[in-house]
Amino acid sequence: MVLRGYVPTSEETLQTLAALRLQSLNSDFSTHAPFPRLEELFPPHVLHARLPPPLHRPPTKCRGARLRAGLLAGGLWGQALAKQRAERDQRLRGRLREEGASTMAAIVEKWKLLQGMGRPEAMAAYVALVREWPGFGSTLFDVDLHAVRPRLGVVQGQPWQWATLTPLSLQSPVGSGPQRLWLGIGAKAVSLYKPGEPEPLDSFCYGRISSFGASDSSTFRLSVEDRDLLFETSQVDEIAQLLNTYLASAGAQRLPRPQEPPTSAHTSEPTVLPQGLCPAAGPWQHRPPVGSSHS
Repeated sequence: MVLRGYVPTSEETLQTLAALRLQSLNSDFSTHAPFPRLEELFPPHVLHARLPPPLHRPPTKCRGARLRAGLLAGGLWGQALAKQRAERDQRLRGRLREEGASTMAAIVEKWKLLQGMGRPEAMAAYVALVREWPGFGSTLFDVDLHAVRPRLGVVQGQPWQWATLTPLSLQSPVGSGPQRLWLGIGAKAVSLYKPGEPEPLDSFCYGRISSFGASDSSTFRLSVEDRDLLFETSQVDEIAQLLNTYLASAGAQRLPRPQEPPTSAHTSEPTVLPQGLCPAAGPWQHRPPVGSSHS
């Protein structure tokens, strides 16, 4: 989870986590201790993010200019461009090695400070740091949020609209195109994160989810109260299976225990739900899997 970049935190904390991992693996620092590769300790995308972005030349609009550029690209000019790209790639690889060496040195310095810490303590400290992220314990999926619309039962015939999410609000769709997000599925709620951001854009406890299902092999629909969210993802089945598991667990917690007598029909007291669960929006409706005509 940490190495895949799914724990948004500072580089300083990531280095500390790497040092704690070394302490748990090798005990106290020693020059003779085996060193894992940096990518086994530290998220590679953090190092790549330090590199300058690639240069993009604007496309040539004039047809004649495009033709001349094509002819030049096939001759000496093309060879010169290829040489420039190779030199730039070499510089970037050198820069990446420098960044990697600098990061490893910082991790080793933090590892030295952990001298005397036992393996259980190192593991406990590692978990404690990761648990500071509010999304700890959730399974994260990379998704593209394509659209948000009012549900057809609320507004008949409403077309899909592109959506922009603001913190704790899904009420302001605008024409912005799909958004790459993390869909976090936890024991008590489903959350949407902007990749790398520690706080969710929005979070829905299971009582607010009225239905979910697969529209096709790469499209997943989540109905939250009066709105439908449409996601594109390669993990439709995994998301559906995990939601089923948590929804079944949440539903079981809402049922009375077998040894308890049934509630009187004349009782006007509302059902008390376990702490952290919302009142249910209605019975769960797991839509049929891929290929169904009920999507």
